Amino acid sequence: MSFSSIPYMIIRGGSSKGIYFKKDDLPTDIKLRDEIILSIVGRDIRQIDGLGGANPLTSKVAIINNSENQDCDIDFLFIQVVVGENRVDSSPNCGNILAGVGAFAIENNMIKIIDDVTSIKVNMLNSNNICELVLQTPNGKLTYEGNAKIDGVPGTSAPIICNYMDVAGSVCGSLFPTGNKKDLINGINVTCIDNGMPVVIINANELGKTGYESCEELSNDSEFRKKLETIRLKVGPLMNLGDVSNRVVPKMTIVSSSKSGRDINTRTFIPHNCHSSIGVLGAVSVASACLYDECVTSDFIKIRNTPIVNIKVEHPSGEFQVELTTTKIDNKLNISKAGLLRTARLISRGEAYPHKEILNNI
Repeated sequence: MSFSSIPYMIIRGGSSKGIYFKKDDLPTDIKLRDEIILSIVGRDIRQIDGLGGANPLTSKVAIINNSENQDCDIDFLFIQVVVGENRVDSSPNCGNILAGVGAFAIENNMIKIIDDVTSIKVNMLNSNNICELVLQTPNGKLTYEGNAKIDGVPGTSAPIICNYMDVAGSVCGSLFPTGNKKDLINGINVTCIDNGMPVVIINANELGKTGYESCEELSNDSEFRKKLETIRLKVGPLMNLGDVSNRVVPKMTIVSSSKSGRDINTRTFIPHNCHSSIGVLGAVSVASACLYDECVTSDFIKIRNTPIVNIKVEHPSGEFQVELTTTKIDNKLNISKAGLLRTARLISRGEAYPHKEILNNI
């Protein structure tokens, strides 16, 4: 197989943008594959020599193939290129980039369209969990046009429903990996939770913040970021993640009451810089904490014990509305499904050219 050029698509998935590849178009050797990805996306902080956008939200990669899981249609591996650090991280999922997986599969004839609505079951290889994507395919053709609007993206698009199935503990092993709904770390109360994304939730006030600061203000506060990172490094082993100094998980999220009628306000760090939105699965984890009165989120939200609960998670660019389906087993609350609305759009397709010095090593 020749890797002198590699077919790709750039797809906006949710409020992120990613470079999508077929697995068969990349080397099977993981180290070589990652070097090629870094070459294509960009190694330096500006990513001037690659396709990346010099931002974590636009430095994402999806690798797709027909599923080897008989219960799924597509396998999806997410890779985050860590901007400016010349490395990748394949430990987290990305719900935004997931939203573009169905479009990529259909555009590449990996999925056959039968009805006006097409359901695709995706095996998320990063966590070995399943998400059902429901796409609009009127008259047997995929459409990107529609009236659905999501925060952080201009205009409207066709809706994509993402139904996450049983993702509790998918990365850390359990919904509350420390065994507690609240832990005291460095004198600060935190909730460590994993419902598809490992997240550490902290009341902003305990860190001397209001939670309404701009992303720039929080990112530029070196003492605050140092305090946050100290907590993150301590909870990594407690969450069964080991040494997280070179990983983008767990995500750190500070919370406060919403001033705009939502349920809870957030500021999220990936892993050190405050971002203008919150990730899909990060929002699911925060919303999940809101169902338990022992979590730090209970300072701001009234717990609702109904089978289906809608939680509006506010972030700097707007909100995520998360629909959680719950059951009770032995009088313990179980979250069986999380549904979210996303959109996607194919931006470009073409051939990417890795640096020749990498290709010479094949």
